[in-house]
Amino acid sequence: MSENAIASRWRALGKSRALIPYLTAGFPTRAASLDGLRRVADAGADFVEVGVPFSDPLADGPTIQRTTQTALEQGMTVPRVLELIREAALAVPVIIMTYLNPVLAFGVDRFAKEAHDAGAAGVLLTDLPAGADPAIEAAVTNSALSLIRLVAPTTDDRRLATALQGATGFVYLISRLGVTGARADVPPDLDAQVRRVRAASPARLPVAVGFGIGTPAQAAAAARSADGVVVGSALMDALTKGGVAAMERLTSELAAAVHA
Repeated sequence: MSENAIASRWRALGKSRALIPYLTAGFPTRAASLDGLRRVADAGADFVEVGVPFSDPLADGPTIQRTTQTALEQGMTVPRVLELIREAALAVPVIIMTYLNPVLAFGVDRFAKEAHDAGAAGVLLTDLPAGADPAIEAAVTNSALSLIRLVAPTTDDRRLATALQGATGFVYLISRLGVTGARADVPPDLDAQVRRVRAASPARLPVAVGFGIGTPAQAAAAARSADGVVVGSALMDALTKGGVAAMERLTSELAAAVHA
């Protein structure tokens, strides 16, 4: 992937919406994870988020916590996540979703370089608020990786403008408060939230919505407002219950709903 892979993919999509599956690297095994990454990409994903397992995933609900623990028990580390991405060699842009501690332990500059060399196009640092550590942010923005910002529906307008300074690739809007995990419906104010985030983005970046979206119907509803839809827990549940084939089927159904 080139350094502009994320922007190039959005341009190629035109007015079509994007499906962004999330997979925990190394779950349930490295081999199954590798197979799963390739299959979701072939099943209609426009981008793929790869989660780095971390021992204290505060933003994640039960499903992602469970998959993270299993991956850690399988010996999944940052170097092994990068090896997995390199071996998968996906034809769609890969975004690494991670907490900050694993990156600090690995080395921020080293991570930015080696992640891009492995084939990643962007990174989302889940627990690094915008402006909290300019040096870390600069290490990413000065590299070939896009720095994806995470914003919440409770972020006020002043903070939102600050949070989106320097963002690249797209903006990840949390659809609701709380941790990750499938919910029964899409928030009724989602359209207003997406429009507010778009208006605050200096670069008019695409807005992808995640947290709580798990069914094709929910994905279709979110896609009517947002430029992209992120699905994680539902896919990991499908993988747990039915293996890679079940996750692949759900990805195909989600892609059809989003792209429609």
